[in-house]
Amino acid sequence: MNEDGELELVLNSKNVPELRVNRTYLEMLETYAKAKKQDAKTKEALQFVRQKIDSARWFIDAIKQRQNTLFVTMTAIMEYQRDYFLTGDETKLRPMILKDIADLVGLDISTISRVASSKYVQTAFGTFLLKSFFSESMQTESGEEVSSREIKSILTDLISGEDKKKPLTDETLAKQLKDKGYNIARRTVAKYREQLNIPVARLRKEI
Repeated sequence: MNEDGELELVLNSKNVPELRVNRTYLEMLETYAKAKKQDAKTKEALQFVRQKIDSARWFIDAIKQRQNTLFVTMTAIMEYQRDYFLTGDETKLRPMILKDIADLVGLDISTISRVASSKYVQTAFGTFLLKSFFSESMQTESGEEVSSREIKSILTDLISGEDKKKPLTDETLAKQLKDKGYNIARRTVAKYREQLNIPVARLRKEI
């Protein structure tokens, strides 16, 4: 959320209720532990209850750790892409790879990848998969780094404004992008177009 120029991150935890070990089992463990007669059956019951409580505590800690990992990862992404989250302007997206965020939060790249591939973020500009903020970087003719998402945004605008009776071919789109300073090959344009689920020019033609 953008609160007067300050970004605020809130996790959606409504489907994650507060978990705790049932008091009945804790009292059961205490009763077995205090039993004066520790026969084989009592010891077996004590071990069983202790194992179950330990498993429950481990599960609760794992859920908390998972939430914390999501929070620190999203916070790092939010700060890294601060200009975008403040404005919604995709041209302000910085090139960002998994290692950038992994280094910031001190976690493995595989952990960041797992979080990014399965979680969404809701913003004032729409709801996005975290993975969509990671992209390869390219350079403009002036040497400035831009993200592939920025190029896709411009590509979408070019196709939206084309003459539908004479839609732009991938080669023409590559030339127009080059004229704007984005030096990318026709095959890269085709790849991005397919990723955007936009058909080829002949299928976009309207009679």
